[in-house]
Amino acid sequence: MEGADISRSIDAIWRIESSKVIASLARMLRDVGLAEEFAQDALVTALEQWPRTGIPDRPGAWLLTTARHRAIDQLRRRGTLSRTHEMLGRESDMEQNGSNQPFDSLAHEGIDDDLLRLIFVACHPVLPSDARTALTLRLLGGLTTAEIARAFLVPEPTISQRIVRAKRTLREANVEFGIPSPGKRQARIASVLEVIYLIFNEGYAATSGGDWMRPGLCEEALRIGRILAELTPQEAEVHGLVALMEIQASRLGARVDARGDPVLILDQDRTRWNRLLIQRGLSALTRGEALAQPHGPYLLQAQIAACHAGAAASANTDWSRIERLYDALAKVTGSPIVELNRAVAVGMARGPAAGLALADRLRDDGALESYYLLPSVRGDLLQKLGRVDEARGEFERAANLTKNERERTLLQRRADACTRGTA
Repeated sequence: MEGADISRSIDAIWRIESSKVIASLARMLRDVGLAEEFAQDALVTALEQWPRTGIPDRPGAWLLTTARHRAIDQLRRRGTLSRTHEMLGRESDMEQNGSNQPFDSLAHEGIDDDLLRLIFVACHPVLPSDARTALTLRLLGGLTTAEIARAFLVPEPTISQRIVRAKRTLREANVEFGIPSPGKRQARIASVLEVIYLIFNEGYAATSGGDWMRPGLCEEALRIGRILAELTPQEAEVHGLVALMEIQASRLGARVDARGDPVLILDQDRTRWNRLLIQRGLSALTRGEALAQPHGPYLLQAQIAACHAGAAASANTDWSRIERLYDALAKVTGSPIVELNRAVAVGMARGPAAGLALADRLRDDGALESYYLLPSVRGDLLQKLGRVDEARGEFERAANLTKNERERTLLQRRADACTRGTA
């Protein structure tokens, strides 16, 4: 295998195995920062040795064993090998004595619990949202600091500081590396799902920069969501989020044209929607719906996405059902952004005047004053009512509020079309 090929292979292995290695080490060390440090040491060793010796049959087990040995050596040198870390030494001794212990592969009995613990720790509510996002991508996505910084268009030192502060906060807060009790799990699950969906949304509709989407973030969020769904099969909202992401991800190939400009859902070529992802999403939705009644916010959003996925053409969309689902979602969340989406659905189901009345109430309320999609929605509804001068002003206002260059171009184009009378 050529040098470039083996480097790519090691990178792929790291993305798949790193979270399992870190999770297993963190269980033993009770410190996420130390666990990642020793896992990274094992990766460096792999980069040095595997080009000469070849990739081992069980690369994940090799990384874990190497990281464990590195941890024992370093902790002994520092004089900090405490009773808490004794299991590291016991497992190492058993391995050297030829004992066929669980760590000869990563398929041992506790690996699922270790991963679940790591997910709960990385998404712990004690951390601010941006730190949870960065730490989750680092520990569970296997992304480098530079990759996370590029994905969010943030300077690399900023991401590095967030991750360092997050690890320090977890250590100082003495956050337990454990799975919350059933009574506490629901609140923690909400935090975990929030982080995963935040990552997905940044990939689906980038906040800023020159690209409308960053599909790599969608892929990472989906991967983490699928892992969580397998680890918590009885959590309805986990399946709801996975269903929502699968169905939304099915549209990625149709959301931009050949120039990379946005294509709105009503104008998309639906033959380009990924049917496999839609089927995966519908299966996850069915699993979630069977587990909970009434349905939570992610299941309701997945049901809305399924309405779009089930329409062969935009004209066939069941907007009345979507309106009812948004009614239910608004009651559950109390979110003004949900109310804005409800205004769109009402406009499609009952006419633009009805939708505009809801959007106007949101404008008067002021909660979405700096949110670019409010004037964008109002512009669209005003345009449909023939009030093109007002629509142009709203599209221009939306263009000035968005930080995404592609979206700004789209909104300005819609404003210009109103000026030309071709809106």
